[in-house]
Amino acid sequence: MKKLDRNPRFLAVKLLERIEKNGSYSNLALNQTIKKSQLDERDVGLLTNIVYGVIQRKLTLEFYLDGFIKNGRKVEPWVYELLKTALYQQLYLDKIPKRAIFNETIEIAKVNGHEGIRRFVTGILHEIERKGLPDPSNVKDSAEKISIESSTPKWLVEKLTEELGFEKTISLLKSINEPPAQSIRVNLAKNTVHQAVSALEKEGFKVSKSLVSPLGLRVSGGFIPHSDAYKRGLVTVQDESAMLAVDSMDVKSTDVVLDGCAAPGGKTMQIAAVLDSGRVYALDIHAHKVGLIEKNAELCGVTNYVTAKKTDARKAKEEFDEESFDKVLIDAPCSGLGLMRRKPEVKYDKHFKDSLSLHDVQVGILDQVAELVKPGGRLTYSTCTILNEENQATVDAFLKRHPEFYQIKTETSFKIKDERKTLGLTIYPDDFGSDGFFIATLMKKEE
Repeated sequence: MKKLDRNPRFLAVKLLERIEKNGSYSNLALNQTIKKSQLDERDVGLLTNIVYGVIQRKLTLEFYLDGFIKNGRKVEPWVYELLKTALYQQLYLDKIPKRAIFNETIEIAKVNGHEGIRRFVTGILHEIERKGLPDPSNVKDSAEKISIESSTPKWLVEKLTEELGFEKTISLLKSINEPPAQSIRVNLAKNTVHQAVSALEKEGFKVSKSLVSPLGLRVSGGFIPHSDAYKRGLVTVQDESAMLAVDSMDVKSTDVVLDGCAAPGGKTMQIAAVLDSGRVYALDIHAHKVGLIEKNAELCGVTNYVTAKKTDARKAKEEFDEESFDKVLIDAPCSGLGLMRRKPEVKYDKHFKDSLSLHDVQVGILDQVAELVKPGGRLTYSTCTILNEENQATVDAFLKRHPEFYQIKTETSFKIKDERKTLGLTIYPDDFGSDGFFIATLMKKEE
């Protein structure tokens, strides 16, 4: 057995324990572990698969285990995560022999714990093998049954069904338990899409072009932040759906643009890459995140077009003159429920009351930046969630308070979902295998 600090199964257990305890974002915590651990590509793949898979299937795995951990016995957190990783591998990773899963799991229990923990884990695994797992289809409440099968909190199942209907909800919830694609955006300030593809392929990556964004690529065969192309600022990590906010803004090379909720700066850099005599002002309330924006601007070669400021977007009109900007982007704070595939823990951390509270924050931000938009200018509102309260309902509330604005149909380069009847554009996780996202385009009247 590999040393524990180089063992992908043990690293997965410790990561899962940390995410459960501290509320760390799985993608950030995972990237940090990969950078430190010096695992080979095969072990990186196994680690990534187990971490995302166990979080994605958390409620399902806990439903199965609850029948075997007797009388509400309290189990050490890392042991509980160890059992979930073993069960996940058995159920969802069919290329790994059961004997290998058992042996590694029991050995981890022994080396990281003691003989009592080894016996406990061994007993649970063998009892599951003897008795088999409980069947979720026997659950009578349909929302509860879907909740267990898709590992989605019941309130969210009910809310999505109410908004989208049963079939779309089932399709969406099925898709979020699939592995996320590794997507990147080409930095036009340093190279073309063709040049980026060539550079990546020379490094051994498999590359395919996005169906969502002309700047998007999907890559496999390696960890992008380790690549030379990434380190030189030729490409940056960004989901395909997230690229559409700036894509829809129709930024001109001379535009003065405000990115009101900018950190870590992906959309700021996307705006800056098309500027010539224009400028983008990027705001964030945290000094270290402002520093991150500036660092990203330097890496991407757009420092001359970016001004980062430590400012709350709700106080932006204290920093700038009225009608200063041709374009304003508010990529608003939100529940993040569109990211359930990439950050699966988000679905367990949020409740409907969070969306209602965020709705008020979002309207407040839009209120404050409204005066900064030039007559005839554009205010783009986006979120990475899929609930109406934070999306079109926020836009509607803003428009009621600001008759000087009106909403137009959001359009993208690839004419994504142009056949829809709604003015706002909502991308669901099952539409293209990208993140869930919402974009609304608001115009300020000329008069």
